[in-house]
Amino acid sequence: MVEINAITQGEHELISVKGEIDASSSIELDNALKEAAESGKKILIDLQELDYISSAGLGVFISYLEDLKKNNTQLVIFGLQEKVQEVFSILGLQHLMTIADSKQEAEQLLNEA
Repeated sequence: MVEINAITQGEHELISVKGEIDASSSIELDNALKEAAESGKKILIDLQELDYISSAGLGVFISYLEDLKKNNTQLVIFGLQEKVQEVFSILGLQHLMTIADSKQEAEQLLNEA
């Protein structure tokens, strides 16, 4: 089960993900990312409470990389738990997207660009 909350905070959208993202719940992540991307604002994704992500969930992130780049929309993911971090690292996603340790670091990265 997953709980996804999206709120606007100033110049960016904050998407918080709690629980597990699998094939069925990846649709909710896709909808939240689509909405955030359409807002034209910078996007922060809080994964501090994400316990598990399947290949379908990872595919959602990957599917938006090109569109976000094309639209010059920044995306920063932060707060990965160790086991989720390992999955991102195995796939080399840290080379394709910006990943920060904390919300403060993520906000700094958004403001620097």
